[in-house]
Amino acid sequence: MPGQLVFVRHGQSVWNLENLFTGWIDVDLSPQGCEEARAAARELVRAGFVPELVFTSVLKRAIRTQWLMLEELDLLWLPVERSWRLNERHYGALQGLNKAQTAERHGQAQVQLWRRSYDVAPPPLDFDDPRHPRFDRRYAGIDAHELPSTESLEDTLARVLPYWERHIAPPLTAGRNVLVVAHGNSLRALVKLLDALSEREVVQLDIPTGVPLLYEFDAPLRRRASRYLGDAEAIRAAAEAVKLQSAKPR
Repeated sequence: MPGQLVFVRHGQSVWNLENLFTGWIDVDLSPQGCEEARAAARELVRAGFVPELVFTSVLKRAIRTQWLMLEELDLLWLPVERSWRLNERHYGALQGLNKAQTAERHGQAQVQLWRRSYDVAPPPLDFDDPRHPRFDRRYAGIDAHELPSTESLEDTLARVLPYWERHIAPPLTAGRNVLVVAHGNSLRALVKLLDALSEREVVQLDIPTGVPLLYEFDAPLRRRASRYLGDAEAIRAAAEAVKLQSAKPR
């Protein structure tokens, strides 16, 4: 039988608090985000889920979330594989900009189109823009033309899918329990895949920070059930907080 899978969106980041577009900018967790990570680990214990292998992005907020979770679980020795393919969606030239000011400049409707449509990407970074990931040493050795200068959610799924197929799915199929700590949009892409969501359904999906999402499978990796772990009222509150944030200029 396949193993179990848990997705965790990283805890609240400092740029969440500052209302800035983040994307691939490497910002850290807020104090609340650190506690969300520890609380997520405690929910895994309550559910009896013991990870055997961990996957995360190469961005600090996800890395710190998985580190705090493994520390809470006393499993810091577990193997962890990091990949840029699990990074957040790249927000192009919007990265680092204030969300409210961007909405004032371009209009709320345009900003929402960039944010919440399936196949519309924000304005791209110029190839020579110092913010382009090709200038970041963590992406050294990757073809610069393979690295995004902007992405839609559709682009994010196309980037994540090969990594799922080659790295995450095989150990699950072999019966190992897998923990994936990543980002709102990279996880939305994977949920679209696993839950067979339509384009319209996935753009309405919000994944709360720091709340584990457990998947159980029938062979061969057919989704049998999925659920968020934790107190039902706390989960509803976290989901509502994400929806309220989504309604703001982002």
